[in-house]
Amino acid sequence: MKATFAAGCFWEVEEAFRKVKGVISTRVGYTGGAFKNPAYEDVCSGKTGHAEAVEVGYDPAALSYDALLDIFWKIHDPTTLNRQGPDTGTQYRSAVFFHDPDQEAAAKASKERLQKSGLYGRPIVTEIVPASRFYPAEEYHQRYLEKRGASSCGS
Repeated sequence: MKATFAAGCFWEVEEAFRKVKGVISTRVGYTGGAFKNPAYEDVCSGKTGHAEAVEVGYDPAALSYDALLDIFWKIHDPTTLNRQGPDTGTQYRSAVFFHDPDQEAAAKASKERLQKSGLYGRPIVTEIVPASRFYPAEEYHQRYLEKRGASSCGS
């Protein structure tokens, strides 16, 4: 199965999911925009409409989509519009890109539960939208933090 999430710097998002039991693969890339074949520099311009995202391949017998959603909510601030930490722009937006109606329903229910929990004092601004074409990022971005022995985008 496949899941796609955007939560700021894709290096940190990839690292968070890569370490989870039941995750088979991860790859960082760009999705949610209209520009064809974007490169990192294009997406960084903020003009392509793409988000930095992570495509997660997982084994549903070992890991549920709901468990992936729980991780997604915990690894970023879903109340900041187009911003995570020092990174600003639409390319750093919070988004769940669903691949089927079951993922859509699960993501919407999860977001609603989290909003009602009172954990955040502000509204959750995370988009829940259909998955569109995913463009893998350049090879040097794949498993970037692991390759450098870093723990965050600021390392």
